[in-house]
Amino acid sequence: MPPEDAYTAEPFVPDRGGLPALRKAAAECRGCPLHRDATQTVFGAGAADARVMLVGEQPGDQEDRQGKPFVGPAGKLLDRALAEAGIDPGEAYVTNAVKHFKFTQAEPRKRRIHKAPSLREMTACGPWLAAELAVVEPELIVVLGATAGKALLGSSFRVTQVRGTVLEEEIHGHAERLVPTVHPSSVLRADDREAAYRGLLSDLRVAAHALG
Repeated sequence: MPPEDAYTAEPFVPDRGGLPALRKAAAECRGCPLHRDATQTVFGAGAADARVMLVGEQPGDQEDRQGKPFVGPAGKLLDRALAEAGIDPGEAYVTNAVKHFKFTQAEPRKRRIHKAPSLREMTACGPWLAAELAVVEPELIVVLGATAGKALLGSSFRVTQVRGTVLEEEIHGHAERLVPTVHPSSVLRADDREAAYRGLLSDLRVAAHALG
């Protein structure tokens, strides 16, 4: 494995072929050490012509087992909030800043506990996200949580400062419109779930309005 500052997915990303080629190539990605413990690569899912792209942090336990993003409890909550906000979940493209599940495990059969990816791991995985953006060309990116925000907008990103606003930024060489909000998993962990859900819903309504 290369030293940490040399981690990158770049050599694994194909030049052409659209989403099917990207998905196939990502399954073989060895750009950082996260592939070693994960069950499989969890690539983005959705239509290549989706108007909105939702970017989360990384796959969780259920996603790692099933090989699809946002299929666990947070994904179900997100689908509900999207539909309520007026965005058809079936017409969105969903992906993560990091494509492998990072976790800690006390003992082999114990539950795998999610561990936040490092900035280096996010940067290493950046070429996959750039390739997805280049193919899908969404009208709007919904940024789900701080890790996704840092991956797209840099380490100074603070979700609490900009959530529910429409940002215009250059991402991987293209002008993009983004609406940041919290990650749906934070709603599930909140002391006051109802209030947290209402906050997420309010942000997603801003996104729906921006899509027109």
